Amino acid sequence: MVFEIKNDKLRITVKQTGAELSSIQSVVTGKDFMWNGNPDVWGSTSPVLFPVIGAIKNGFVKYKGGEYAVPRHGFVRNNDKVKLTEQTDNSLTFGLDSDEALLKIYPFKFSFRITYRLDGDKIIVSHKIVNQGEDQMLFSLGAHPAFKCPLNEGEVYEDYYLEFEQIETDSTWLLEDGGLVGSRTKPVLHNTNVLHLNGHLFDQDALIFKNLKSRQVSLRSTKSGQVITVKFDDFPYLGIWAKPNAEFVCIEPWLGIADNVDSDQRFENKEGILRLAAGETFEASYSIEIAE
Repeated sequence: MVFEIKNDKLRITVKQTGAELSSIQSVVTGKDFMWNGNPDVWGSTSPVLFPVIGAIKNGFVKYKGGEYAVPRHGFVRNNDKVKLTEQTDNSLTFGLDSDEALLKIYPFKFSFRITYRLDGDKIIVSHKIVNQGEDQMLFSLGAHPAFKCPLNEGEVYEDYYLEFEQIETDSTWLLEDGGLVGSRTKPVLHNTNVLHLNGHLFDQDALIFKNLKSRQVSLRSTKSGQVITVKFDDFPYLGIWAKPNAEFVCIEPWLGIADNVDSDQRFENKEGILRLAAGETFEASYSIEIAE
């Protein structure tokens, strides 16, 4: 089932399964700004990442003497238990609550809500997590939106670049076999706020940034001047990814990161893990702005 909301600028659709944003369309021009989810290339459009991001070493985490096989990127994405919990003229809220099946792979009771709200030419994506258990809850949270690139006929991938909010000098952390973060880095940004796209930029998988000053990245065209801007004040990590030679690019705000190759698999020691006290609520949001 797919739900739609629109205003005078944008129309968006969200799949109930996984609460996955599936299209962002201009009301004026009809242009769609999101990847189409072609399963022959990459069958997703904007997976929701909770309660882990990326790969887990050996496929499970250890917690209080137990082992829990939390799936890669968590269990919200592709989950048909996600339900629409509220709809207004300009917003859609979806929810997933812990149950006995989830407690077997993730040892915390929780309520997860994600809201997509239209505000002019922006989509504001808000997350609300409630710890419904009696112990401290451990989790990560992230986004994975894939934007169509190129956006217009007559353009090619190499006409596009990412513009960071600030001048940056940072390296990507290289992934090892199994998608684990290794100890090696590779320089990507050196005293610049521009990263040019090309079909081989992601030959070694995602670019993973841990030390960016910027909390805003824009996808820009050198030809058409169109801009998609992702703002992520609440998210300290950023991933940039696409399938090599695919016609999209993902701009991924993360609160957390994949396991390190040297991880001891203890959930409480996981890099970037968040902690939420019993009965407490955590909130974080990011936005996508479309400039035509």
